[in-house]
Parts: sequence; structure tokens; C-alpha cells
Amino acid sequence: MARARYQREGRPGESRPEVALPRPSLRLVDAIGLIVGIVVGAGIFRAPSLVAANSTGELSMLLLWGLGGLVSLIGAMCYAELASTWPNAGGDYHYLRRALGDSPAFLFAWARLTVIPTGSIALLGFIFGDYASQLLPLGEHSSALYAALSVVVLTGLNVAGVRLGTWTQNLLTVAVVLGLGFVIVAGLFFAPAAPPPVVAEAASNGPRHAAWGLAMVFVLLTYGGWNEAAYISSELRGGRRSIASALIWSLLAVTVLYLLANLAYLKGLGLAGMGRSEAVAADLLRNAVGPGSAQLLSLIICAAVLTSSNATVLMGSRTHYALGRDFPMFSLLGRWNARAGSPVNALLVQGAISLALVGVGALTRRGFETMVDYTAPVFWFFFLLTGVSLLVLRRREPDVVRPFRVPLYPLTPLLFCATCAYLLYSSLAYTGAGALVGVAVLATGLIPLALMRRKVRPGNKPSPGGRTPWGFGRPRSV
Repeated sequence: MARARYQREGRPGESRPEVALPRPSLRLVDAIGLIVGIVVGAGIFRAPSLVAANSTGELSMLLLWGLGGLVSLIGAMCYAELASTWPNAGGDYHYLRRALGDSPAFLFAWARLTVIPTGSIALLGFIFGDYASQLLPLGEHSSALYAALSVVVLTGLNVAGVRLGTWTQNLLTVAVVLGLGFVIVAGLFFAPAAPPPVVAEAASNGPRHAAWGLAMVFVLLTYGGWNEAAYISSELRGGRRSIASALIWSLLAVTVLYLLANLAYLKGLGLAGMGRSEAVAADLLRNAVGPGSAQLLSLIICAAVLTSSNATVLMGSRTHYALGRDFPMFSLLGRWNARAGSPVNALLVQGAISLALVGVGALTRRGFETMVDYTAPVFWFFFLLTGVSLLVLRRREPDVVRPFRVPLYPLTPLLFCATCAYLLYSSLAYTGAGALVGVAVLATGLIPLALMRRKVRPGNKPSPGGRTPWGFGRPRSV
């Protein structure tokens, strides 16, 4: 179980209470397990068919998956500079606050509380429910019941302590990597050869660049989640460069796994067969092993989803903790539980909101699709702002010691920002009404922001420590 370090706060010369703060307790292997676990989720068992349907050939499809790994690595290097220079449990929130000010940082923290990780937890819960229902159906609302159960159980595990949470994560990561390895071996060595390569039908229905652009959306969604490592940067052992090592090694491992998996799919199904498949991994195992492999695949995907969901629960709570630490209106969230080694209140509130979103998804009867629409635009908007923050901080604080510096600056962060802007556009252009709901929920954050600003009066002076009476102040140096 992780321990907390303590910091005394208050006026100089006064007796000051001890406040529990996060302490470096995670090993490099824990961080790699978390990143691999959150990236390698259910997407690799579904997205390849969508990518194949929008690819012009087998080589172009493999290039897309390799390019997705490269783009993710570029983003990871940007995050590595930020996280190694300013390790903080708030992650993106802390970088946005330092670079762009309190208001964008608060809106990001509000989005993290109401849209991004909470929506992702609900989304993953529905995927888990869909596949768990194939093993043991629970009636008409089976998927939603399993989704709710996953939220409750994984939140409880992390409330019990970060060490229990990370060991759970490591075990689930091993399970999903072994499961994906089984799919790869079955496809490469046991599946009968597929028919000769055929150009995917969907590729000829529109301009080639449009097909590539749509395919890239699915590829990068499948690679998504590596940025969550920023939220444990202050809890990682081994110095500030460790976060860069964790990001780079984990993404290299994920890229290799994804390329091997797609080679296996191609060998067993061919490009056209992949493009027509609704469950590409199940179809591959059915050809290679037999019809009884469907239940085994359900177990594999359930493990994959729980792996991603557990990592999202653990890391998402860190931003809620930072929100409560910096804004008195949400101070309940900013309490670090020394015994559990985690922000227990933040975990509980996050779990409650995720359960509410599961209820919304159950009402629409399109749980997974609703949550994708709900989260995507908000996610890519703040991803873009984080890339901008790197550029701003390089210019504003050039003399700060940076244990890791982005290579080929400024081209690398500019390319990252351009990619985020494209995906922001795509998430608005290709999603349904749920996207507008997500944007509207983000906009509700303007209400508490305005209420806090109303408390500021001319002549108010920052309290000791740099805070104004409503919680805004200079970011804390690390």
C-alpha cells in the first residue's frame, strides 16, 4: 500500500496541520502496466475491421497502424516533457493552469469530473456488459447491470488502496496481453490462408484521402489513453525521466502488439474479410480454432475492458483531487487519504457520476455509442490545449530545468496540435447528438466558474500561499 508524504500548511510562525500528499510509490513496471492496460482495450478487437474497410490495401492498412503508433509517440514525447518538468497529480490540469490560467484549467477539471474519465468508465462498462452478457445474461438490461457492477467493484478496489489497485491492474494487463497473444498466434500459425487480397469495398466509395482520414480516426481512438500516465507522474519512482521511459516503452510495446494482431487478422481473414466482419477477433478464432472459441474471446475482451476501466478509475481520480485542492468550492475532493494512499472522496464522486452516465446510456439503449459521442469532442479539445501549453511554457519559462526535452522542437508539438485539431473536427463531424450533450455539460462548468469569480472584490488580496479568496492563484511550484 502506498504511503503519503505530509506537508505543513498555514501562516508562518503558526502551528500548521499536516496534510497528506501523494508520495512516489509506483515502480516503472507499474506505470508501463497502467499505460499498456489502458491503451490495449476492447478497441483492438473491433476497430481493425473499420480500419480495413477504409483502407486501399493491406500495406496501406498496416501503414495506418504504424502511423498511429508514431503519432501517439509524438504526443507522448510532448507529455513526457511536461510531466518530467512539472510532475503533478493533476496532469493536464496542472499544465493548463500554469500555461493558460485558472479558467481553462478549471473547465478542464470540470470536464474530467463530468465528461472525460467518467464517460470513458461508463463506455468501457457497456463494452464489458455486452461481452459478459454472452457468458451469463442477466435479462433485458444485462449490459447496463454489468456496466454498473464494473464501476462499483473497480472503484471499491481503488478506494482500498493504490497498491491493491496497481496489482489488480498488473494482473489484468497480463491477462489481456496473453489473450491478445493467443489471437496473434492463432491467426499467424493456425488459421487457414485467406483468399488473395482484395481492395476493401468502402475504400472506393469516396476520395482516397477521405478513406484514410476516417480510418486514422479509428486507429488513434484505439491507441487512446496513454496520456493518462501524466496523472501519476508525482507518484512514480526513479526520478522525473521515468515518466518518459514509461511512455516510450509502453507505446512501443502497444505498437508491436497492434501490428502483429493486424497481421494475424489479415492472414486469417484477408482485407475484405476484415472489412465485412462485425467481430474480427471472434471470426478469426472461429476459423483457426473452432466455434467454441466465442466464449473464450468474450473472456479475453472482458479482461481487456476491465484493464482499461481500472486504469481510468485510478488515474481519473487524480484530476478530481487536484480540482478540490485548488478550489475551495470543491475542497471535499482535495483530501488525500493517507491510509489508502489514494484520493478516496474523489474516487467515490467519480464512481457516482459514472453510475449516473451508465443510467443515461441504459435509457438510450445505445450505451456504447452514446458515451463515444458524449466524450470525444471535449477530449480532443483539451488535448489540443495541452499541446498549446507546451509551446507557451517553452516561451514563458525557458530557463526551467527540463529533464526531458521534446526532440525537433517546435515541429513535434506543432504536429501534435495539428493532429488534435483534426480529430476535434472529426469528433464533431462524424458523431451524433451525444457530442452536443457533452459540449453542453462542459458549458455548465461556466456556472461555478462565474460564482467563484463573483466572490472576488476590488482590494482582495491573495492569502498566504498565493491563493485568492476563491481559490485561484499562482500555480504551486514543484
